[in-house]
Amino acid sequence: MEIDGSSTVFPITEAVAEEFRKIYPQVRINVGISGTGGGFKRFVAGETQISDASRPISTSEKDTAAKNGIEWVEMPIAVDGLSVMVHPQNTWATSMTVAELKKLWEPESTIKRWNQIRPEWPDQPINLYGPGTDSGTFDYFTEVIVGKAKSSRADFTASEDDNVLVQGIAGDRNALGYFGYAYYVENQDKLKLVAIDAGQGTVLPSQQTIDDTTYTPLSRPLFIYVNKAALARPEVKEFIKFYMTKGPALVTEVGYIPMPARVYIENLGNIQ
Repeated sequence: MEIDGSSTVFPITEAVAEEFRKIYPQVRINVGISGTGGGFKRFVAGETQISDASRPISTSEKDTAAKNGIEWVEMPIAVDGLSVMVHPQNTWATSMTVAELKKLWEPESTIKRWNQIRPEWPDQPINLYGPGTDSGTFDYFTEVIVGKAKSSRADFTASEDDNVLVQGIAGDRNALGYFGYAYYVENQDKLKLVAIDAGQGTVLPSQQTIDDTTYTPLSRPLFIYVNKAALARPEVKEFIKFYMTKGPALVTEVGYIPMPARVYIENLGNIQ
C-alpha cells in the first residue's frame, strides 16, 4: 500500500500504520512525506492509494484526477494548530500579531532584523524557517497570514520535512519558523511557542485553544484522500476502517486534536 503527502499528517498515518502492521504483519505499507502538493501529484496519477493532506484538494488537482479517471473520497481526520516557533533562548518574541507576521513573511518584506518588527526587540538578524512550496502548511499559512496562498518571501530555509525545520530552529538562537503543532509537542524542550494575536488578545496553541478555535487564524482541518478503486482491495478497505476507529486516540497521542466522533462515523459510511 502506497501512501504519500503531508508531513503534518504523517505522524498520524504512520502511527495508524504501525498499529495496523501489528495485526496484519503481511501487509506492506509505505508512508512518504513529499508534502501535500507532492502527494497529490502522485495520487491523481494513480501512483498511491491514500494521500495525506493538510489542505483540501485544489481545482487543478481535481481536474487532473478526473482526466486520469481517478475518483476519491475526502476524509477529515484531525484538527491542527499551525504553530509559530522560536529558539528557547529567545526571551523577546513571546507574542506576535497577525499583521506583524504578514509584514515579516510577505513577498516584498524588507525585514531582516528583530528590531524592525518592534524597536524594543534586539538589533539581531532574524533567520526564517518554513515548509517548502509543495507543502499544504505553506499554502495555508500564506493564505491566512499573507492573504494569498503561495505568496511568500523566498529567503528562508525551506523543507517539506518538518523534522529538518525543528533541527534548524533548535540550533539557531535567531530563528523563527512555523509548522504543525504535533512537531512542537514532540520537541517541546528544543522549541518555544509564540502566542498569536488576531485582534482578540494573544493566544498560544494548545489542545484546548485549537479545539475550541480560539487559536485563530492558524487552526485548520487535516485530511486523508482515498482512491475509490483501491477500496476494492480488502487490505486498503480494512486499513481505512482501522484508521477511522483507532485513529482518534492516535491523533491525540501524536499531539493533534481529533474530529468529533460523528465525522469518523461519516467517513466510514462513505467507504461502505
